[in-house]
Amino acid sequence: MKYIVIALIVLLSQTLLADEQPKLHKGAAYHGEVIKITDGDTLTLLLIKTQYKIRLAQIDTPEKRQPYGNKAKQALSDMVFGRHIKAKIETVDRYGRYVADIYIDGKHVNAELIRVGAAWVYRKYVKDKKLLDIEKQARKEKVGLWGLPEVDIMEPWKWRKLN
Repeated sequence: MKYIVIALIVLLSQTLLADEQPKLHKGAAYHGEVIKITDGDTLTLLLIKTQYKIRLAQIDTPEKRQPYGNKAKQALSDMVFGRHIKAKIETVDRYGRYVADIYIDGKHVNAELIRVGAAWVYRKYVKDKKLLDIEKQARKEKVGLWGLPEVDIMEPWKWRKLN
């Protein structure tokens, strides 16, 4: 009887550990395939057989119900969906998503989304000040969301507070 109890405990602990997702490490880079786009700044990355939700670092894109929200999602999808990317992990956010800089073919996707007018620099979390220059140029050229009527242009962090 004692051996059956021990065997059950071992089996149960292995089952619980098997369900646990391997952790990604801050500062490390991972290569995987993008299998889902949630919105303009969130994707799902498949690494081997494990899926990880990734939030793009230093940027914020319009919410789905916000003007340009669907176009921002489409911009990210056009750049990375179904492709292999490199994700350099910065941290984990309060929702358990990994926050990362994303690269494809040597291009910084986070910066590219700003360049095409699909994202704001997230001032609260920006580390790379060059992103601010990229946003300034996109605004000047009125690309992407910067071409919307002034009344429709609202930072996502302000829009979330109001809605």
